[in-house]
Amino acid sequence: MRILLFLATNLAVLILVSLVFNLLGIEGILAANGVDLNLQGLLIFCALFGFGGSFISLLLSKWMAKRGTGTQIISSPRNRDEQWLLDTTAQLAAEAGIKVPEVGIFPSQTANAFATGWNRNDALVAVSTGLLQRFSPNEVKAVLAHEIGHVANGDMVTLTLIQGVVNTFVMFFARIIGHTVDRVVFKTERGYGLGYFVVTIIAEIVLGILASIIVMSFSRWREYRADAAGAKLSSSNDMIAALQRLRVEQGQPSELPGELTAFGIRAGKTGLGNLFRSHPPLEDRILALQSTPA
Repeated sequence: MRILLFLATNLAVLILVSLVFNLLGIEGILAANGVDLNLQGLLIFCALFGFGGSFISLLLSKWMAKRGTGTQIISSPRNRDEQWLLDTTAQLAAEAGIKVPEVGIFPSQTANAFATGWNRNDALVAVSTGLLQRFSPNEVKAVLAHEIGHVANGDMVTLTLIQGVVNTFVMFFARIIGHTVDRVVFKTERGYGLGYFVVTIIAEIVLGILASIIVMSFSRWREYRADAAGAKLSSSNDMIAALQRLRVEQGQPSELPGELTAFGIRAGKTGLGNLFRSHPPLEDRILALQSTPA
C-alpha cells in the first residue's frame, strides 16, 4: 500500500495553500514588507496552516472512512454476529476505559479492520466481511481489542500532532529554500519571482515525502503498542493467533483506502520500502508478543 492518503491529504493542503497565496499575491505582499526574512513570523505562519491541514484530516477521518470503505454502521443488529460484535466491542471499550465507539462492517474479502475518529470517545471501529468469515471468534475479538487499543492510546490525535509538526517544518524549510534560490540563483532583489514559487512547491513535495518517514516510524511503533493492548484486553495467545492468521493471508492485497492503512491491522513488509510503511512485518510483531512476559 502506498503512503497514507492521510499524508497525501496534508501534502495537498500545503500545496493548495501555496497556490492560493501565490494567486492572491499574498506571499508577494509579505515579501515586500520583509516577512520573508522574518523567520519567527514565517514559522508562526507555517504552523497555523501546517496544523490546520492535519486537524482538518482528523476531523474528517470518520466521514472519509465510511465513504472510502463503504462501511455500514451497526445501529440495530440484524443477526447474532452483529449483536456479538456490538457486545464484544462494548466489553472491550469498558475494559479500556473509553466510550463505546461506533461499530461497522465493510465489504471486503481481505481480512482487515481499522479504527479512526477525532478523539478516543468519538471513534469508529470496523471489520471486513472477510475477517468475520474466516477468523475464529477469539481471533476477531483480538483484532477488535487491537483496534480499541489504538483508540484508547489516543493514536489518532497523536498522529495528527506529529503530522502538524511535520507540515509546519515542511512549509518552513521549503520557503527558506525557495527564498534562497530566488535570491542567489535568480538574483531577485525585492519580492519574489517565478523561481521562488516553483522551487517552493517542488521543495514541499520532496520534503513532504521525506518527512513521511518520521510519521511512518511512529505508526509502526504504535502498532506494537496496539498489539500489546490487544493482548491485554483479550489474551496474548489470541492476539498472536490473529497475527499468525494474517500472516497466512498476507499475500492478498489490502483493500483499505490509503488514509486508513495506518489504522488497520494488515501486515507490513521488510526492506527499504518499510521506511514508508505504516505497519511493521508480522513476524516482528508476533516475536514482540512472544517475548513479552505474560
